[in-house]
Amino acid sequence: MQADVRQVADGIHLVHGSNTNWVILTEGDEITLVDTGYPGDREQVLASLTAVGAPEAVAAVLITHAHNDHLGCTEYLRSTYGTPVYLHEAEVPHARREFLHQVTVGQVLRNSWRPGVLPWSVHALRSGGTAHVPVAAPEPFPAAGPLDLPGRPVPVHTPGHTDGHAAFHLPDAGVLISGDALVTGHPTSRLTGPQLLPDMFHHERARAVASLDVLAALDGDLLLPGHGPAHRGPVREAALQAKERAL
Repeated sequence: MQADVRQVADGIHLVHGSNTNWVILTEGDEITLVDTGYPGDREQVLASLTAVGAPEAVAAVLITHAHNDHLGCTEYLRSTYGTPVYLHEAEVPHARREFLHQVTVGQVLRNSWRPGVLPWSVHALRSGGTAHVPVAAPEPFPAAGPLDLPGRPVPVHTPGHTDGHAAFHLPDAGVLISGDALVTGHPTSRLTGPQLLPDMFHHERARAVASLDVLAALDGDLLLPGHGPAHRGPVREAALQAKERAL
C-alpha cells in the first residue's frame, strides 16, 4: 500500500499510513519526522520520506507516544541512519519497553462487540501491533520551548493517553500535531470530527480529558491528528468539541 502524502502547509506534510498518520516537516534539505506508523508501515514511511527528500535527511524523529502504531519504524530509522529519537522524559522508558501502556488483547476482546473493533484488531495484528519494538537509545527533548529542528516544533505535554504523551505545536504556522491526545476519526469510532479515542485506548482517561484544556489554550487553525483527516478551524474549538463529546 502506498502512503498518502499530502502537503497541508508550506514545509508540512501529513501522511496517512495504513491506519495511522505521521507528519513530515521540511526546511531546506533537512526533515523532522513526527511518529513512524506501525512496524508494518516501514515501506510507506520510507516512501513518504523519499517523496519529500530522503530518509537519511531526517534530522530527528519525534514521537508523540510509544504505542506500536506510532513507534513502529523508529528503531529501524535510528539503527539504519543514526537518527536521534526524542520523546517526553516520561515516555522515554516506555519507548525502551521498560513497561507498556497499551490496550491489551483482553481489553480488545471485551470490546469486540463494538462496531469496527474486530476489523481494526485484525489490521493491528497484521501490521505489528503486538510486536516487540523497543527503541534502543531514545532521548528526552533536549530543551524546553521550540526544538532546534526543521519546523521548530514546540513539545506540549498532554498526558492521559500515555503518561508521557506529547503534542507538537508549530505556532508560526498555526499548526498542532496532536498525536492521540485529539483525533478526528478512528476505525473503532462511529464519530467524525474532533474527538478522543475510545476509552479502551487511554491509560488514564480522566487525564486525557484534562489534556484537552491544554490543547484548547494553543493558537492555531490546522489540526494534524494521529488518526483521521486534517481538521481546519480553530484548535481551541476542536479541543472543546472533543471535550464536550467525552463528558
